[in-house]
Amino acid sequence: MENIIETENLTKQYGTTTVVDNINLHVPKGKIYGLLGRNGAGKTTAMKMMLQLVYPTGGIIRLFGKSYKEHIHTLYRKVGSIIETPGFYNNLTGYENLQIIAKLRGQLSKNSVQDALRSVGLDKETSKVFADYSLGMKQRLGIAAAIMHEPELLILDEPINGLDPIGISEIRSFLSELSHSKGTTIFISSHVLSEIEQIADIIGVMHEGRLIEEVNMSELHKRNRRYIEFDLSDGETAAKILENQYQITDYSIQGNTIKVFDFTCNSGEINKAFVENGLLVTKINAAEENLEDYFSRLIGGGSIA
Repeated sequence: MENIIETENLTKQYGTTTVVDNINLHVPKGKIYGLLGRNGAGKTTAMKMMLQLVYPTGGIIRLFGKSYKEHIHTLYRKVGSIIETPGFYNNLTGYENLQIIAKLRGQLSKNSVQDALRSVGLDKETSKVFADYSLGMKQRLGIAAAIMHEPELLILDEPINGLDPIGISEIRSFLSELSHSKGTTIFISSHVLSEIEQIADIIGVMHEGRLIEEVNMSELHKRNRRYIEFDLSDGETAAKILENQYQITDYSIQGNTIKVFDFTCNSGEINKAFVENGLLVTKINAAEENLEDYFSRLIGGGSIA
């Protein structure tokens, strides 16, 4: 499959500090690639290098199969991006801001501006200036600017930052539509793992500057284990019962929630043992590991934030 983004040993150092450490990314054409990692993992720096906002210390970047340095004028016409907080003129409306960008790009059609605003739900905000926009509205306008010229590749750093749940759902649907209907390749970073899980075809996980895994979501779902989850009054006592009474050691515990991955005993039998030992069980749930579980296991615990 053709890769729209490909890096070889991409590295960025600031003095003696290595921020991005020899990463090899592969972003296939027409797919949504989710780049995950804690704050400071190197995600934004990697994206900035692809857009020549930061220059690599070493390594190779190819966009559309070509060196990004040698074909800069033709390649970047195909790319839309949001890196960190989008910058616009505070005293102008969203429409006026996008008009300026359209003229700089040589796009004078009014439809491109209006269509982009409509896509992100800002077409009714005709009089409000950018200074009066909420954070979520600013993010929406940034996305509108990124898609206005109908790019073949979108590079989006935390595009749903500041959006409410409805806004997040709308942007998720919009990005999925762009990818699946128009074949737009989307390279997106986010700390909202549940959202990435719903739209990404492939994920890459960065930790301390290194790319530690790159995997298709379909393959990841095959790997994810099923478990029985118990919410109860005393997690430590429950763990002792599992080990001493059933010789079950394949479990995880967080506070008073315990996940049992060993299915040699059924949940009813285990629940009976918990109750007979004086534990109050408030919930029993059969589930499968999600992206949050996978991420925490891969980097050795902790959340993405």
